[in-house]
Amino acid sequence: MTAAVDNRAGRPEIIAKTAEFAAPIALVVLWVAFFVATPNFLTVDNIGDLLVASTILTVLALGQQFAVVVGGIDLSVGANLPWAAALLGYTTSHGYSVGVGIVVAVLGGLAVGFVNGVLVGRLHMTDFVVTLGSLSVVSGFTLLLTHGNTVAVNSRFLQRLALDGIGPVRWFWLLALVAALIVAGIIFRTRVGTHLLATGGRLEAARDTGIAVDRIRLLAYCLSGLLCGVAGVMLVARNGGADPSLQTTYLLSSIAAVVLGGSSLSGGKASVLGTVCGAVLFTSLINGFTILGISQYYQPIAVGAVLLLAAAISRFRK
Repeated sequence: MTAAVDNRAGRPEIIAKTAEFAAPIALVVLWVAFFVATPNFLTVDNIGDLLVASTILTVLALGQQFAVVVGGIDLSVGANLPWAAALLGYTTSHGYSVGVGIVVAVLGGLAVGFVNGVLVGRLHMTDFVVTLGSLSVVSGFTLLLTHGNTVAVNSRFLQRLALDGIGPVRWFWLLALVAALIVAGIIFRTRVGTHLLATGGRLEAARDTGIAVDRIRLLAYCLSGLLCGVAGVMLVARNGGADPSLQTTYLLSSIAAVVLGGSSLSGGKASVLGTVCGAVLFTSLINGFTILGISQYYQPIAVGAVLLLAAAISRFRK
């Protein structure tokens, strides 16, 4: 009788520990399933292209993780991404160098994050409402800036950034790796990271210990916006231009990648490796669908289903 009770008591703990590795496990299962379905999936060329495609979402999700770790959410990334890309396109199309355009794009992404951080951290407005409002406002500014048209960016540097590398290692991979290492270093190896986790874990307790929680939340959204700007530059490099369209899929996938990767929507918990695996998983899903010839109309259904799964897994981790 006692053994049976112990077994039942241990099950939630086992489920919770398994949920910690949900993203890597799901990624392996998905790759095996696609390999069984088609031999064209696990080829060197396809995996290389898949990883390059996943880097933009990876950088975006790493930024989203800063907002999530303090118990918030950044819905504005769906508009901030094309906004940063549009700033790069607008700057270069008006005679400025690509270097200047990249700086303007990154600073533009940072500016959106700063505004979000001020409203959430300083004025204590609800993060969902603030970033939803930013999503609409920034999307409108992007359309005004580009007149609703895609802005072509002809740059050999950006082309080489997207296509070349060192031997088999592509530059995009290195960018994503550097971003992941920097984010991991900030969250797990600095006092700022400790304050970010503490703020998301227990806000009032963090405030009582002397942590400037308003400033920390402001910083979290600034970092999210900064990485969104970097992702915008990568998007232009990969596509050869700036598309002003709202990037809803990137928004949903960035949130799901963070949660599926091991972070908690209630804050106070982060997993950089899990977030990276979550981003690769979503890209693999789209890639596999394309190879199998599955209609693109099923893709948002799959993304939404995995998002719901990520929310369910997050519940088991509590």
